[in-house]
Amino acid sequence: MTATPLAPQPQLLPRYIQITELLQREIAAGRWRRGERLPPENTLAAQLGVAVGTLRKSLAELAARGVLARRQGSGTYVQQAEGQRSVYAFFRLELLGGAGLPGAQLLQLQRVQRQAVQGADAGLLQPLPALGGAAPGQDQPVWRLRRLRLLDAQPVALEQVWFDGSALPALDAADLHESLYLFYQTRLGRWIDHVEDHVSVAAVPAWAPPAFGLPAGAAAGAVARSAWDQHGRLHEVSHTWFNPAVARYAARWR
Repeated sequence: MTATPLAPQPQLLPRYIQITELLQREIAAGRWRRGERLPPENTLAAQLGVAVGTLRKSLAELAARGVLARRQGSGTYVQQAEGQRSVYAFFRLELLGGAGLPGAQLLQLQRVQRQAVQGADAGLLQPLPALGGAAPGQDQPVWRLRRLRLLDAQPVALEQVWFDGSALPALDAADLHESLYLFYQTRLGRWIDHVEDHVSVAAVPAWAPPAFGLPAGAAAGAVARSAWDQHGRLHEVSHTWFNPAVARYAARWR
């Protein structure tokens, strides 16, 4: 079992991409409806705490995704809630008062042999199909990440992620992106094509840090996820525990 030091933390997304993702999440959550005009650029930039130039790059990106339509002399309008897939397209947690910008603080990064996993983790991992196309019953290396998930810098969830380690014998915390799915694309050439979520209630795990806001053993919202790549291979399994006092799981279909 190999543990990786946690300093430095994963790479942050560029600021304009953060604003792009935040605006797309807010539109999907209904803050602005289809056909509605966004506030003037100076007003919106001030609300978001960014320079107007940064905001304009974000608006241009959303226009390229088909989410916004920019009309000369009139303003910027919502064209559709869902355009081209965003970095956080599969991130389903949002603040009770609005979508919020996702973030993450890495707590632990380890590479282990699957059959060496014991205790509570074994109960979460072992019943699941083999990752990355490994034969059933075959031992394989897997990476385990534990993260504190944030929305608008507020702790809302704990996340434990397992993904195939056969093609990645070494990994440093600084190699990761704040968006793990973006890391899969840029480092492994794998796109998460579809996911399956099972939502329930579960006890907060023993490794929960105080910043999470709920003690170990307390009841929390829970999401068990399986994620497949573009080749139809199971690439990742994860478990998320979220604090229902500050966040909710939301899935929308249009």
